[in-house]
Amino acid sequence: MHEFSIALSIVEIVDQYAGKAGATKVNEIEIEVGELSGVVLDAMEFAMESAIKGTISEDAKVIFHYIKGKGRCQDCNMEFDLQNVFDPCPFCGAFNPEVKQGKELRVKAINVD
Repeated sequence: MHEFSIALSIVEIVDQYAGKAGATKVNEIEIEVGELSGVVLDAMEFAMESAIKGTISEDAKVIFHYIKGKGRCQDCNMEFDLQNVFDPCPFCGAFNPEVKQGKELRVKAINVD
């Protein structure tokens, strides 16, 4: 379950920035997770619940923003929804999409006191 190691890294990032801000408490953490990032959202939510225990983020509300996958066919230039990086273009059938969005995995915002 690599989501737990990702969650621990997120908590480390949050703690680092909260410390720089002189915060004593983290109220909210917003995380963007792309559909093509390889992260299982349910597992990530569970991992974050465990990872924040015993930290200044323990009582923080964790908000996930799910980003749908989008691709552009490099043959016909059409853009389309992409659920898997190996999906063919629905317009011409080519198997070479350029991923435009959906690989994101980042801390979007932190609210601290």
